[in-house]
Amino acid sequence: MTVRRFVGVDLAWRDSTPGRPANETGLAVVDAEGTVLDAGWARGVDAVTEWVLRWTTPGSVVAIDAPVLVPNATGMRASEREVARAYGRWKVAANASSASLPWLGGRTLGERLAAAGLVLDDGVAPLPAGVAGYFECYPYTTLVGTPELGYDERRPRYKRPDLTLPPEARRASRAAACDDLLVRLDRAAGGPAATTPPGLGLRLGSHPVSGLLLDEPSPLVDRAYKHREDLLDALLCAWTASMRAQAPERLQVLGHGTEPDELGRRATILAPCRPEQRREPSPVTLPPVALPPVALP
Repeated sequence: MTVRRFVGVDLAWRDSTPGRPANETGLAVVDAEGTVLDAGWARGVDAVTEWVLRWTTPGSVVAIDAPVLVPNATGMRASEREVARAYGRWKVAANASSASLPWLGGRTLGERLAAAGLVLDDGVAPLPAGVAGYFECYPYTTLVGTPELGYDERRPRYKRPDLTLPPEARRASRAAACDDLLVRLDRAAGGPAATTPPGLGLRLGSHPVSGLLLDEPSPLVDRAYKHREDLLDALLCAWTASMRAQAPERLQVLGHGTEPDELGRRATILAPCRPEQRREPSPVTLPPVALPPVALP
């Protein structure tokens, strides 16, 4: 039987070079019930591609936190401008990406996945049945666009330190925000009392690596904290991939009106949204996973 998997990649944009290895990329894969099948880290697009292909089955969905299609030579993509327009009230905006940047690991990863037979899912063009798709996501939109998490006014400050605080308090505040995020995520999607709809679970405690996010407090040291944050973001990407397949009406296609490239693909971001954040239509429904025929008695 073919089993659809939901893969999350929190990609380090800069790839490895001979004298400088890439930063860590967080990786996670979950099943339709939200069970974490694998979670960890890799360095460099080669290792990330190998891991993604190892876990991807026909009909699987891969969500990547990095620009995977960058047609513009300079400036900002339309999808990135739409992030600020839709989520700016929640203090969420996207960095600009263009072909002029020296680090475009997401584009390289997209090319590798396409060469392996995966198809870019821009949310506009239907995907062929039975193929695995990959799309660009942005975890901040998942956090503020999923009402069950309770971020009704602004994004959580779990990434960069809050510069409005005294220097000696910033790391502790960041760690507390991360731990609170994990509690909210586990409460909303982690068990029988989950407040998200059926089929949108994320059971962090189902795997020993992701379970440590719940069992251990967030560290204060920057390197150890970034290691933890990369894994958390990968799990959020995998959760977004699950939403894409199982509840596409909860997402919107940012950059929906972008001109397609020569292959008919658009540089979009698929983002969960509340009704008041919606500016674009939901992505098209993915085809069902093809199952082998059942022999009749």
